[in-house]
Amino acid sequence: MDMMENLKQAAIALSEADALLVTAGAGMGVDSGLPDFRGNEGFWKAYPPMAKLGVSFVEMANPWWFERDPALAWGFYGHRLNLYRRTVPHAGFGRLLEIGRGKREGYFVFTSNVDGQFQAAGYDEGRIEECHGSIHHLQCVRPCSQDIWEARGENPDVDEAQFRARGPLPRCPRCGALARPNVLMFNDWDWIPHRTQAQSERFHRWLEGLSRKKASLAVVELGAGKAVATVRMTSEGAARGDRATLIRINPRDTDVPSGHLSIPLGAEEGILRVTARHDA
Repeated sequence: MDMMENLKQAAIALSEADALLVTAGAGMGVDSGLPDFRGNEGFWKAYPPMAKLGVSFVEMANPWWFERDPALAWGFYGHRLNLYRRTVPHAGFGRLLEIGRGKREGYFVFTSNVDGQFQAAGYDEGRIEECHGSIHHLQCVRPCSQDIWEARGENPDVDEAQFRARGPLPRCPRCGALARPNVLMFNDWDWIPHRTQAQSERFHRWLEGLSRKKASLAVVELGAGKAVATVRMTSEGAARGDRATLIRINPRDTDVPSGHLSIPLGAEEGILRVTARHDA
């Protein structure tokens, strides 16, 4: 099928489904103005000081930096926290939320993004799984306990030229050691997972409920690449069976399992074009 036919079929699947699952990778936030970390070039364009150091995203997104160079670690994560807080989610977030709220069996979100954009767009906190954690929550670097707390009171002061944090760094309220985001990083053996595990349990209970009720499901996947394929695998797993349709919106990695739909567009444009036909 060509794209126009896929748009038509996606709108039908979205309209007829009893429930909506939104799955999202990093490409979902690009249309809101968030940086694309695809490859070293994308990362270094967003963070030029890292290019000078020759540090890749995989190397920087490592808890080791909180011990070796805390000011650099919090420069990187503090800048991201500040950026995500001031970023306004694009219109596609709201359109999917509106449709999801209208479904008989509701909606759920599964995302590898740590930016909190779905919460900022008004999605129910209890209907989101953030499989890599959230930058808006903190934990102890050691860790001295299993505590996770909100970063609401932290406002990192970051030197934008050097991407280094200035002034006092976030601390663990229990032991006084350095705090870090409750984000699953590379080579991360100290990430505290219980917040994400609770989200995952709610997600799977929802999916099990759909199965018991024989409810139909539309899975709208947005900006999920193949480098870390967690989101794609979750989408395809949820869309197995004859009562589910996967709508993969992605300008690059467009292949889909047989019987499902590919929309080779960016997240916002793809959502708006599918939902415009849904509303027609």
